[in-house]
Amino acid sequence: MLKSMDKMDFKVVLPEGRLTDEGRCVWKELSREKKLDFYRWMVQVRQFDRRSILLQRQGRIGTYAPMAGQEAAQVGSALALSKEDWIFPSYREVGVNMVAGIPLKQILLHWMGRVEGNRFPEGSRVLPPYVPIATQLPQAMGAAWAAKMKKEPSVAVAYFGDGATSEGDFHEALNFAGVFRLPVIFFCQNNQYAISTPFRRQSAVPTVAERAAAYHIPGIRVDGNDVVAVHIAMEQAVSRGKQGEGATLIEAVTYRHGAHTTADDATRYREAEEVEEWVRNRDPIHRLEVLLKAEGLLTDADIRDWEEASRQVVEHAVKEAESVPAPAADHLFAHVYEKMPLDLIKQKRDV
Repeated sequence: MLKSMDKMDFKVVLPEGRLTDEGRCVWKELSREKKLDFYRWMVQVRQFDRRSILLQRQGRIGTYAPMAGQEAAQVGSALALSKEDWIFPSYREVGVNMVAGIPLKQILLHWMGRVEGNRFPEGSRVLPPYVPIATQLPQAMGAAWAAKMKKEPSVAVAYFGDGATSEGDFHEALNFAGVFRLPVIFFCQNNQYAISTPFRRQSAVPTVAERAAAYHIPGIRVDGNDVVAVHIAMEQAVSRGKQGEGATLIEAVTYRHGAHTTADDATRYREAEEVEEWVRNRDPIHRLEVLLKAEGLLTDADIRDWEEASRQVVEHAVKEAESVPAPAADHLFAHVYEKMPLDLIKQKRDV
């Protein structure tokens, strides 16, 4: 295990695109394809995010939860997982779902409010997005407990934001996981705000990672805008879980560039200077882009090509999703009762 994994704010790539001293060793161990995969996936995720916001503004999907700024936390962590691992996402984990193999069409159908959007591919261990805050944490813990009982070589990962750490489910799940040494990873994307409440007003301790000590599990605080550091942290946590060493809490310190959802006005609770600092100086895609170009692994032409390819992939998914026939009005009455009561039968006739 890397020595600095036991420290706070683990970094490999600095915001300006330079490697840390320890990061040079980590970077050398990564293949060229892995380095480019990090970048390609983040570009694809951001392209999807931008298009989804426009679709919502046009009334073509419902309220959407933007995730620009959090690409490194999601892509870096998801690329450390295998098909055998369980993923319990919140509503903002578009990037995680994409990397895990959920088709973009399915993701769009979810945001359209269509039942097909939650019918994930057969055999997938990615659950539909959780909207209630923190409810996925005890369920991820339960999946990990089942895997341990069945001696399966898998981990369960619960994704959540800093607001979820103020819920009772957070503490119950971590306590149970600590007591029974379960192969579960609690991955907190601390994007600084629970809707409009800053983290400093939610917690007496200054970090999420520190809370792990209360449950006798490791707590890792990583730069959530450093895709490589996130990936290494997640690999270490996965290894611990699969070797029977128990749970891990990871705090990825990041920032959402936009609003909480497309129904939110973030200018009412965030200063423009704060947003500018994170967007201009700490962007996760830009820092990796600078490093890859310096290493001769990426050119301006590559960037243009990948952005255009990503745009085409997203546009194709939009066409696919919008081509799915709308459900009939009387479908509203299906899948509720085994034998439909008379009052619903009458209502169905009137539709």
